[in-house]
Amino acid sequence: MSVVDELVRARETYERGDWAAAYAVWSDVPPDEAGDLLKLALAAELRGRHAEAAETLQQAFHRAGDDLALACRAAFHLGMLFTSIGEQQLGSGWVSRAQRCLSLLGSDTVESAYVEHLLMFRSLAEDDFPAALGHADETLRIAREHGDPDIITMGMASVGRLSLYAGRVPEGLALFDEALAAVAAGEVSPLFAGHVYCVMIEGCQDVSDLGRAAAWTSALSRWAEAQPELVAFTGQCAVHRGQIFRLHGAFREAVSEYDAAVARYLREPSTSAAGLALAERGDVHRLLGDLAAAEDSYEQAADQGFEPQPGLALLWLARGQRDAATAAMRRLLSEKDDAVGRAKLLPAAVDVLLAGGDTAGSRPLVRELEQLAADFSSDALRAAAAYAAGAVELADGDPAGALPYLRTAGAGWAGLSAAYESARCRALVGRCLRALGDEESAARELTAALRTFVDLGTAPAAREVEAQLRSDPVLPDGLTAREVEVLALVATGRSNSQIAAELVLSEKTVARHLSNIFVKIGVGSRTAAAAYAFERGLA
Repeated sequence: MSVVDELVRARETYERGDWAAAYAVWSDVPPDEAGDLLKLALAAELRGRHAEAAETLQQAFHRAGDDLALACRAAFHLGMLFTSIGEQQLGSGWVSRAQRCLSLLGSDTVESAYVEHLLMFRSLAEDDFPAALGHADETLRIAREHGDPDIITMGMASVGRLSLYAGRVPEGLALFDEALAAVAAGEVSPLFAGHVYCVMIEGCQDVSDLGRAAAWTSALSRWAEAQPELVAFTGQCAVHRGQIFRLHGAFREAVSEYDAAVARYLREPSTSAAGLALAERGDVHRLLGDLAAAEDSYEQAADQGFEPQPGLALLWLARGQRDAATAAMRRLLSEKDDAVGRAKLLPAAVDVLLAGGDTAGSRPLVRELEQLAADFSSDALRAAAAYAAGAVELADGDPAGALPYLRTAGAGWAGLSAAYESARCRALVGRCLRALGDEESAARELTAALRTFVDLGTAPAAREVEAQLRSDPVLPDGLTAREVEVLALVATGRSNSQIAAELVLSEKTVARHLSNIFVKIGVGSRTAAAAYAFERGLA
C-alpha cells in the first residue's frame, strides 16, 4: 500500500472513531496536511503524549495557510492544552492567536464558540466569575446556532458547572443530564467526551449529588475501559473511583485508586491536579487511623498548591490539638463565602466547634447547612445536616431532641450506602439512648456501630465506641456524664455562670442541664440537688 493510501486509510479510520488505529498509522507515516496533523495531535493527546500533541498542533496551525477555521481550531486546542498542563503564558498566547484568526475569519462562525470557551477559562483564572459565566453562555448560544455537537456539549457542561456555583443547582444539573445524554449517544468526539465527563462528575461532587457522581463515574470507567489505548483522563477516572469507594466505606480500595491517580498526575508536565488526589488520600488515611500517612499526604497536597482543608483541621483534632483545629476552622469559615465551598466545609466545622465546646457557635452553621441542602436538593447534604443538628442537640443537653435528627441522618446515609457515616449515626444514637437511661438499646446501637467500624478498618472510631461500651459507668437515674459534672459543681455552690466558664459551655446550656437534672432526680432546688449529689458520692 502506498504512502498516500496509508494516509487516506488513517484519515478514514479516524473519522470512524478509531483514533487509536489512526494514530498507529500516522506514527509510521506522518501526515503533511494540516487537517490530518490536527487529528494526529488530538489522538496523541488521548494517548497522554502532551509534548507530541503540542508540537503537532503547532505544525497544523502553521500549515493551515488560508484555512483560518482550521488554524483557529488548532490555536484553540493549543490554548486548552497549555492551560491544562499549567503553562499559563503559552496558553494565553494561543488564546490571543485564536482571537486573531477569528477576527480575520468573522464572528458569524462556529469557531467563535470555541474562542468564547477559551475566554471563559481566562476569566476564571482572573477570578472574574460573572465574565466567565457570560462567556460560557455565549459558547452555548453560538454552538447551538451552528449545530456543532462537541462545543454544544462542552458548553452545556460549562454553563451547568458555573450555574452550580451561581446557586442555580437544579438548572446546572439539568444541563449536565442533557450533556451526558449527548455523550452516551456517541454524538461527541473522545477528547470532548472525556472533558465533559470530568466536568460533570466534579460538579456533582461539589454539590454533594453523590448519586449522579457515582452513576457517571461508572459510565466514565466503562467509556475508558472500552478504549484500551486511552491514557488521557485515566487520572481523573482513578480519583472519581476513589471517591465512590470512600463513600461506600471501601477505604483500602480508595487508597489504591488515589495512589494510581497520584502516580498518573505526577508524570504530567503539570502536577496541580495531584493536590486533590493527595488530599483525599490523606482523608482516608486519617479515617483509618494512620495519622502519619495522612499528614504526609496533606503536606504533599500543599506542595502542589492545594489547601488540604478541612481534612488537616480534623487531623489536628484527632491528635488532640483542639485550639489549632478551631483556629483553622474559624479562618476557613471567614474565607469561604461561596455556597459550594461552604457546603464542603460546614459538616467538619460543626465537628470541630463542638469538640471545642462551642455549641452556640455551631447552631447557625447547622441552619446554614440545612438551607444549602434544600437549595442543592442533595440527599447527602440533608443527611450531613441532620447529623450535625443531632450532635448539637446532644452537646446542648437534649438527647431526646437529638434522636429524631440522628434517625433521619442514619436513614439518609443508609440510602446512599455510606457505611461509615451510617455507623457514626448509630454511635451517636447510642450515646443519646444511654443519656436517656435506656442502657440495653444504647448497648445494641453502640455494638452495631463498633462492628461496622472494625469491618471498615476505621480504628479511631472503633476505639472511641469500644471505650464507651467498656468504660462508661452506669450513672444513677439516667444522668449523663456531663450532667454529673454540672451536678458536682452545683454541690460546691458554684453559680451557672461559674459552671459555664469552668466547663466551657454557654449559660443557656448549663441551665438546660440543670433542668434535665432536676427532672431526672426528682428535685426542685439547687439545695436538694446538692444533697442528692453528696448522698450518692457524686460530689
